[in-house]
Amino acid sequence: MFIYSMRAGTIRFFGIVCVALAAILTLVAFVPELQPAAATDGQVTEDTQTVHFEKIRSNEDRIAFLAQFGWTVEGEPLESTTVTVPREFDKVFAAYNELQRAQGLDLTHYSGKTVERYTYKVTNYEGHEGTVLANLLISRGRVIGGDICSAEHEGFVHGFQK
Repeated sequence: MFIYSMRAGTIRFFGIVCVALAAILTLVAFVPELQPAAATDGQVTEDTQTVHFEKIRSNEDRIAFLAQFGWTVEGEPLESTTVTVPREFDKVFAAYNELQRAQGLDLTHYSGKTVERYTYKVTNYEGHEGTVLANLLISRGRVIGGDICSAEHEGFVHGFQK
């Protein structure tokens, strides 16, 4: 005959562990994925073309990403740097994030995080004589934001779509 005794503290500990596991399993099963809109491998645009925001790790991947939108850029970036997304957005950055949200991206998920920014010179922008740049914000191999803009003082800025 075996006799096993348990203290109330042991029973309470195993009860808490079981409740925590049940809560985690419930969250995993019923809560939608808490990732930014670009977290999926592709996003369908108006013309039913799939755009891939994932697996952007090399210069060739970045150039191919921009080519998905019809942009041709020079072979090497003009600038490659790290930037920190502000924790709190001022008016200018809030407006920039609205531009990102319009193209299915959202920088609020990256507040306070350091990301990579690559700037390329666009060579096929029609209707503008000045310098046009493509900016890509990348975090862990995923495009999280970016724009097409002119380098002039009275220039323009818009999303990746032509």
